[in-house]
Amino acid sequence: MAEKAYFGEGKNIEFKREIPKKRERFLKDIIAFANCTGGKVILGIEDITNIVYGIGDVNPFRLSDDITNMISDACTPQIETNITAQTLEGKTILIIDVVPGKFRPYYIKSMGKERSAYIRINGSSRAADARRLQALELEGQGIYYDTLQEIGMEYDEDAAHKLCAAMKEVALSACKTEEEKAGIHDMTVEKLEDMGLLCRLGRDYAPTHAFNLMTVNKVRYAKIQCALFKGVDRAVFIDRREYTGPIYEQIEEAYQFVKRHINLSAEINGIVRRDYYELPVLAVREAIVNGVTHRSYLDDSAMQVSIYDDRVEIVSPGTLYGGLDMEAALSGRSKCRNAAISEAFYYMKIIEAWGTGLGRIRSSCAEYGLKEPAIEEFGDGFRVVFYRKVVKTGQNMGRVTEDPAQSGNPAQSGTAALPDLNQELQIEKYVRKNGFCTTSVVAELLNVKERRARGLLGSMVKKSVLMKEGNARNTRYVAGTQFPEE
Repeated sequence: MAEKAYFGEGKNIEFKREIPKKRERFLKDIIAFANCTGGKVILGIEDITNIVYGIGDVNPFRLSDDITNMISDACTPQIETNITAQTLEGKTILIIDVVPGKFRPYYIKSMGKERSAYIRINGSSRAADARRLQALELEGQGIYYDTLQEIGMEYDEDAAHKLCAAMKEVALSACKTEEEKAGIHDMTVEKLEDMGLLCRLGRDYAPTHAFNLMTVNKVRYAKIQCALFKGVDRAVFIDRREYTGPIYEQIEEAYQFVKRHINLSAEINGIVRRDYYELPVLAVREAIVNGVTHRSYLDDSAMQVSIYDDRVEIVSPGTLYGGLDMEAALSGRSKCRNAAISEAFYYMKIIEAWGTGLGRIRSSCAEYGLKEPAIEEFGDGFRVVFYRKVVKTGQNMGRVTEDPAQSGNPAQSGTAALPDLNQELQIEKYVRKNGFCTTSVVAELLNVKERRARGLLGSMVKKSVLMKEGNARNTRYVAGTQFPEE
């Protein structure tokens, strides 16, 4: 018996005992591999049972020529294959290696592309729907969807100048030194055209899909849905938000949502205090940035960020682009689906370097001592999963640890629990209804001591969920810049 893993990545391997009498069933997999990341059809091994039968007494070189001619005569454009013979368990098999195609979509001439432009989804070959077929056609012509004119949207010069100013402001805010800031040049309308955010309609400017996404964003599914769940499934919501508007703003909003809902710890050594999150938050942000940058904006589904007790999942529509497979992506290779958005994000320093994001995500988790994140294609999407450290019963995850020798009260030295999420949500609800809260109000609301209430409020101020006003007995807390919308 043979295993698919012996020949490569399982989902890109198909076993065939023989060439079916209905040739379309055989060509279906060849076409699907050419339209996606490539793959291999192994002739002479039965699927399901994985039993090696071989091709019998047939001359392997003559059979190879026949298969090449069959593919050439039936399919268009020309599909590139490499067919080799191999001996396995004393029997001859043929390995048909299909190269990912550049001139997509590939299909069966007699059936037309609407019926026979097959693609790979979850390890099986299926006909592409109208949306995916459009994406294949653009890809085959070397056209980026985000650089195409946004039909029905008029060019607004004020909006273009506002976008220029906003892009520069974001870029400057990302700079760490004055020298870096000096290197940020003004963004102009002409540069927007060079990037593909604007195009020309005759002599006049016209907005592209990218311009729409970066400004008013009227694309219904170009949003990020964030949710915090109780437990390890989607049965019970604790908090959920939906972020719309300019896509670069969505990134920051989704990132702050994650930071609000994962554990924050602190180590106190002497007079030095160091705060750190349970997950490498910059890696989480990298995953969100990758999702927004490389997602398919032709897809009618939103990006999702889901937080469970044991993991954080970031899911974006669209698989890897341009024939790129997972092995190549993880090794640092990159192919751009949205050229204009990528150029804009690079100027804005949202993207720091090309093709390094997935590697940084894995290395950051390793440095934190976490389980390796799952980075995978699934169905018609892409998913990154960060695994949280599971808290055992009775164990307090996310603590503030102190050096007992420096503690003012030895009896209270050691650990203090982090703010409880449900308590923070109750405080948010109260402030949303009443406009502000105080320490005594929170202590009564939550039935806790005022010391605990001050700790909760201080944590929320640090995360900019609340803002402190006044002093001493006149202190009150109002909504901060990161206060969640209702």
